[in-house]
Amino acid sequence: MTGRFDLADRVAIITGGGKGIGKVYAKEFAKAGARVVAADIDGAAAEDVVNEINASGGQAIAMATDVSDEASTAQLAQMTKEHFGQIDILVNNASLMSTLPRRSWLEIPIEEWDRVMAVNVRGLFLCCRAAVPHMRERKYGKIVNISSSRVWEGVPNRLHYTTSKAGVIGFTRALCREVGEHGITVNAVTPGYTLSETQQQTSSGNYLAMQSEGRAMARAQYPEDLVGAVMFLSSAASDYITGQTLNVDGGKAMH
Repeated sequence: MTGRFDLADRVAIITGGGKGIGKVYAKEFAKAGARVVAADIDGAAAEDVVNEINASGGQAIAMATDVSDEASTAQLAQMTKEHFGQIDILVNNASLMSTLPRRSWLEIPIEEWDRVMAVNVRGLFLCCRAAVPHMRERKYGKIVNISSSRVWEGVPNRLHYTTSKAGVIGFTRALCREVGEHGITVNAVTPGYTLSETQQQTSSGNYLAMQSEGRAMARAQYPEDLVGAVMFLSSAASDYITGQTLNVDGGKAMH
């Protein structure tokens, strides 16, 4: 039974893999035996994560990647294939959020709206377009798209972010029907407010405390709380699950 959850010899691309929650995904996937590509717009941060993985006996490479740029995502897929010989898993984790000011939708600059959509939605599209042909060759692949529990709650003051993350769910449902015949699954995860290092740096103590209110499990959520769900959807244990969205928020939003 353990083999169904085994990631040994799988090759996993983790976008946004240099910081925050993505860094935790990269390190935990490597511990589970996956060969990891940490892709991040901050190439130095990705290198730091990879150095830590390799020093611990794992296998990983870093790629400085702008997910909103077609050439950059194509290079990511090509370099992964050249280095590891295959692409089995794509975790679309990169997004713009923690640096966005919380403000009324009437005050969001058009340029900021467009940038959020470019990273959070177009980035998803481009990474999948780059990786899927390599998965199709092997008749197998796992795509896990990271959305947000904000879409269930209708959280205000970052309307562009919430809108983009709702788009992730629609993208997931439609894409799974286009790639299912090739043995590729596409699923999404909606994390609750998670105390990653980036969130702790950009949020006040009062705001952080408020996020635990209303949860069935009345404690803070940490990146490690998400790893099991993402690994499950990346493993053979979920081979007949596709087009679905798994909410991981300690029982705050029910759907």
